[in-house]
Amino acid sequence: MATYIYETIPKKPGQKPRRFEAQQKMSDAPLTRDPETGLPCKRVITGGSGNIMRGTSILSMNVPRRKR
Repeated sequence: MATYIYETIPKKPGQKPRRFEAQQKMSDAPLTRDPETGLPCKRVITGGSGNIMRGTSILSMNVPRRKR
């Protein structure tokens, strides 16, 4: 199951939205209401953990090797 982040849609301008997490199957429809408050909500798209690269980088391939 995936964990999704949701944010409530405030009714009044200047009101802070509440963020919460929900565990759902990827095939489940996104939530439209906050389960605690009943306010309308939307799914928030966040960045992942970033790129993890292993091995020799492309930049280090341009550096000539030392002769032994």
